[in-house]
Amino acid sequence: MALIFDIKRFAINDGPGIRTTFFMKGCPLRCVWCHNPEGIPEKPVKLYTQKKCIGCQSCVDICPEHNLVLTPDGIKEIGTCLLDSLPLGSKGGSCGKCTDECPTLALQMAGKEWEMPKLMEIVEKERKVMEDSGGGVTVCGGEPLMHPDYLVEILTELKSRNIHRTVDTTLFASAKTVEKVMPLADLFLVDLKHMDSEKHKRYTGVPNEQILSNIRLISEAGARFWIRIPLIVGVNADDDNLQASADFIASLPTPPEVVNLLVYHDIGKGKHARMGTEYNPEELEMEAPSEELQQHAIELFKAKGLNVKIGG
Repeated sequence: MALIFDIKRFAINDGPGIRTTFFMKGCPLRCVWCHNPEGIPEKPVKLYTQKKCIGCQSCVDICPEHNLVLTPDGIKEIGTCLLDSLPLGSKGGSCGKCTDECPTLALQMAGKEWEMPKLMEIVEKERKVMEDSGGGVTVCGGEPLMHPDYLVEILTELKSRNIHRTVDTTLFASAKTVEKVMPLADLFLVDLKHMDSEKHKRYTGVPNEQILSNIRLISEAGARFWIRIPLIVGVNADDDNLQASADFIASLPTPPEVVNLLVYHDIGKGKHARMGTEYNPEELEMEAPSEELQQHAIELFKAKGLNVKIGG
């Protein structure tokens, strides 16, 4: 069983209609701009929000390793947390006492196991809203294809309940994994971050050949999919990459229903601060595109006969 680090209800940007979104932990990519860095490790991680901390020291008192202290700058670790000593992929452990004890949720744990009946209880509570809006459930991450067995289990259960199923993915996985999931997904939301493999690796940590191959795979199979491109000045918003992206998408045997251009934001910066890690440590240039650049990008994709819009 994989871990889920968040469940978002009434989501409106994770596929059609109003949706319930499950965020699975673990991602093979390391996108510099990642806005869910807590979803990258497969094991649980702690998040600390200093402004919520009231200095009650409940976490300090309960820590079995005596690893926490209250300082003028909030709660700090002085040793090794039991969580940090768990191997990658661990699903549990004796830690989490500090977050369970925190009365203000200044300390929170990102990542826990969910039994299927509990997940489906949440889904069924939202069924009417989802059905009335043409929505459903979206499974994203992290990267849900890192856990194909659990993903298939979730999608199979949702299918048995006649719930619309969307998989939000980088498609950085084996073709075998994609083929295993494809029959159970009503829609794929696929990230296309850069057409140049070396630049893709620089900004995400992995090359793009497998991703491009799998996009063509689902297109050839006639699967429903959307392409989502983060539009980031300094990374991929130049004419060469935009034109290459439009050319590639237009060459697919079955085109995506829509190309969503997602304007860059740095929301991940705050989450890195809560994790005690650093956002964009190499200080790579990343900026939001101007209105003029957004319109220019739209025209490039429209020129190839593609349905394109900002956001989504």
